[in-house]
Amino acid sequence: MEKRILGKTNEMLSILGVGGVTVMYLEQKVANSIVAEAIEHGINYFDVAPSYGDAEIKLGNALKGRRNEIFLACKTEERTKSGAERELRESLKRLKTDHFDLYQLHAMTTQEDFDKALGPNGALEAFVKAQKEGLIRYIGFSAHSDKIAIQLIDAFDFDTILFPINWVLVFKAHFGPPVIEKARSKNMGILAIKAFALTTKREDDKDHPKSWYTPIEDPELASLSLRYTLSQPITAAIPSGDERLFPMAVDIAENFTPITEEEIEQLKERAQGLEPIFNSTL
Repeated sequence: MEKRILGKTNEMLSILGVGGVTVMYLEQKVANSIVAEAIEHGINYFDVAPSYGDAEIKLGNALKGRRNEIFLACKTEERTKSGAERELRESLKRLKTDHFDLYQLHAMTTQEDFDKALGPNGALEAFVKAQKEGLIRYIGFSAHSDKIAIQLIDAFDFDTILFPINWVLVFKAHFGPPVIEKARSKNMGILAIKAFALTTKREDDKDHPKSWYTPIEDPELASLSLRYTLSQPITAAIPSGDERLFPMAVDIAENFTPITEEEIEQLKERAQGLEPIFNSTL
């Protein structure tokens, strides 16, 4: 699988990653199989968080003996220094490792998130301390707000951003392009989520328990969607956490070709009738 450089870190990551939600609530032997097959396909980027059910435990067990082969990213939704320090150490224990390659502020969405995490005794102070102690190598964040993402990029020299990069969001809501441009200006590593997000989820949808949006299941549209995201100036994408869709994502990534102008026009047309899962606040 193709690998790309992660911003200014000089790390080389596979263009497709494994999100912890993929192994969440699965039997351990099934989780082991997914992880082993992913590594065999050349995937070296894994991302998880304590909010993903039992994913840290499942992933920690599945990665036994293979930790040095992969780039392991984790996140915290804690916004205080003490809370982030505690959760970091708990995550390290569950994942059976002595360090994370990347540790991220998770789901930064509101002004309150920003003010607390970057304020006095905020989570970012814990990150800087942990980096000095060798518990984490790089510092990043994930965000669901374009406004907050840009504020974060301006406020601190983050190594990475994990952000929704998706054709419906771009063409229907203009959500994303200013953030990507800003991150590129700082030579940040750009990691993508929500490549398989189609639209908002119906209340009666019982078929996608691991997703709060409607994921793309049609192979043709899924290919266009992931290829669109991978054709942006990013390092890697984390696909939907639905383990049933993961093999399809691997196949698309292994056979990746840049999206064409004609295909982009098709996506622009299809986006018009869809409800985006996020809207721009810029």
